[in-house]
Parts: sequence; structure tokens; C-alpha cells
Amino acid sequence: MTFSFYQTLTTIPRELHEATRVFQLNRWLSLKTMELPFATLPLVWNSMMSWAGGWFFLMAAETFTVGERDFRLPGLGSYLQTAANDGDVRAIFMGLGTLIVVIVLMDRFVWRPMLVWANKFKVESTESDDPPESGFYNVLSRSWLLEQFGRHIWSPISERIDLTMGRIFGGASAKRGQTEGRSPLSIVLLGIGGLALAIFLAYNLQGVVRMLVALPVSDWGRIGLGTLATLARVVLSLLIALVWTLPVGVAIGSNPRLAAPLSPVVQIVAAIPATALFPIALLVLLRLPAGLNIAAVLLMLMGTQWYLLFNIIAGVSAIPQDLIYMSKLLQLRKWDRWRTLYLPALFPYLVTGLITAGGGAWNASIVAEHTHFGGRTFSTTGVGALISEATARGDYALLLGATLTMILTVVGINRLFWRRLYRLAEEKYRVE
Repeated sequence: MTFSFYQTLTTIPRELHEATRVFQLNRWLSLKTMELPFATLPLVWNSMMSWAGGWFFLMAAETFTVGERDFRLPGLGSYLQTAANDGDVRAIFMGLGTLIVVIVLMDRFVWRPMLVWANKFKVESTESDDPPESGFYNVLSRSWLLEQFGRHIWSPISERIDLTMGRIFGGASAKRGQTEGRSPLSIVLLGIGGLALAIFLAYNLQGVVRMLVALPVSDWGRIGLGTLATLARVVLSLLIALVWTLPVGVAIGSNPRLAAPLSPVVQIVAAIPATALFPIALLVLLRLPAGLNIAAVLLMLMGTQWYLLFNIIAGVSAIPQDLIYMSKLLQLRKWDRWRTLYLPALFPYLVTGLITAGGGAWNASIVAEHTHFGGRTFSTTGVGALISEATARGDYALLLGATLTMILTVVGINRLFWRRLYRLAEEKYRVE
């Protein structure tokens, strides 16, 4: 969700920024009337993906061990984890069935109405012939109770918030000119936050350095080799995901009639905790050469490909209808339409999808490279496996070293590679 909002902020059409300066909107009103509406549709799709990602890690979140201590929370995730550890396939499918029912209800009463509502924020001058529909949204839009709530409760609260935020972020954007000034309150808050962070780091830095220095050289070698192995699996999973999600995402996003039935199906498949099905896949893949490596890539793929698919669908859904009609009037061939319309318009969303999918793959490596099933432990070379092993043994020095290495690797890739692609999207591929 954070990367989605960042991407939309960097690709807002310049004429909208100019309009906020012409109307001398302050920072709060610019956020409320321009930035949030422009980001609404991608945010809804990425919220759906984030929700599905929460289901994916449900098993790892509700039951885990650190050293000799065992932590369990009551919930569907711990139920599925116990069933997987016991090898109880029937119990696994009962838990997955319950999960599917919850996902279908969420799609019907939450996500589908939100998509219909968010569609009104598309920047276009021509309305689609076949906009998304939701029966529950139609019921809500005609609700007398909601109308009274908006008129007598929400409107006064919204006006009060506007006045308060206007005083806090006072000063119109036009008065700021080319430089972005900061209010005295924001400077004080930043100073307090920076001081608190400095105190926290100084208090903990000594212990961190001591643990890292005590880590043997052989363990650092394992961390380096594991990081390279995990990086290779992450890249492979991203390439496989891109091959199928790009055509499928464009097909779903460009056809509302196809999106209506397939949207809940995609959510169901994306939200099913792959760690619940992973033990079943292991039974087959372990018989193959390099079976555990294939299984690790498969689990990464099951947990990350949906970040890419949901962002592609969001990108296609956000393409102005004017451009789609123009491509039809020009009778562009299929490849020309992809080259001149879909790929340029999707470029910012592809970057967001790939960077979030990559982050998800690094996260998934922790459960993909080291797993338990049927009383046995399966592990392969990778930094995710080292993190899982160190957590299980209570080896905090190895856990700290492996975790910091993963963090620095991901941040380095973001700074050196993904940030440049975001800059290219901002300069060349914004729709305006």
C-alpha cells in the first residue's frame, strides 16, 4: 500500500498540480482533493493484495517457536499449522474451506463495493460503457441511514477536520513557490522523533555491535552464500510471475465483465496460505532432483505473484477510457496497442508490482527455505533458512546477522535499481 501511494504521488499529472496552485489550496486540501482521490483505485487493489498477504502469513504469525519457547494464538492460522505439522490433509482442507467462505464474503460486501466507489476517481473525460457494478453498493448508496449519517454527522466532522488541518498546514501551495516549506509544528515533531530515534539507537547499538563481532567468520560465509542463493530464487520467481501475470492482468483489467467473476477467484487463490499447501507439494517435489530448491521457488511464487497481478489489474483499470477508445478508432493491431498503450500506461504499476513482489519473495524465503512437515525438517541453502534456523535454536547473533544482511540487500537493490525505474516512470510514463 505504501509503494502504491508513493507511485501515484510521483505520477500525478502536472495539470492537477497546477490546478491546486491556481486555487491556492493548502497542503491538507491538496492531499484531500487531489492526491488521495488520484491514488484511490490503486490503493484499493493493493489493500486487497495486502489483505491476501496477511492470510498468506497467517500460519507463521499465529504459531512460532523461539529456542525452547512455543508461542501459539487461537485462530485459523494456528489450526492450519497444527494440521500441517500432523500431516492431517482432511483438517487442512476443512480450514481452507472456512478461509474461502470468509474471503468470498469479504469480496461481496467490502472489496467489490469499494472498487465500484473508487472507479469514480479515474482521471478521464469519457465514462466507460461497462463500469463495474455491485448490488451491495447500490443498496448502500440508497440507504436513508447512511444519508442521514453523512448529512448530520460526517459533514460537520469533515468540516471541523478541514478547519483544524488548515490551521496546522496553513499557507497555500502557491505561496510556497518552488520550495516546500515546513510548518513550525512539523519541525518540532521531526526534531522530537529524531531525538527519540537517536536515543533508541545509541542504547541498543552497543549490544548489536557486540553480537555481530562475536559471530564466527564461518557463519558470515554461510550468510553471504545464503543471500546469493535466495537472491537467485527471488529473481527466478519474479520472472516466472511476470510471464503469466502481465497478459492475465491486462485481460481482467480491460474487461469488467471478466473481472466481476474472476476478481473473487483471484482473491481466494491469493489469500490461501501457501504454507498450508506446501507440505502436500513437498510430498511430490522431494522425489525430483533439486526438489527442495524447486519447492522453495514455488512457495515464493505462490506468495508473491499476486502483488504483480493486482497492480497490473489496477493499472489497466486506471487507464483513461479516452485512450482506449482512441486505440480502437485508430484500429491498432494487438502488438501496437500493447506497445503504445498498455505497456507505457502500466510501467509505473509494473515497477510497484515488481518491487512489492520482490519484497514478498524475500519475506516468503523465511518459510520457503526451511519448513517442518510430518515430524521432519526440510531445509535448503538460503538466508531465509538461516533466519528460521537461528530463530528455532535461539541463536540471536546469527539471527541478527542474517536479518541485517537481508535488509541491507533489499535496500541496496531498491536504491540502485527500483528507484531509477520509479524516476523513469515519473519523467516519461505519467498519463497526462
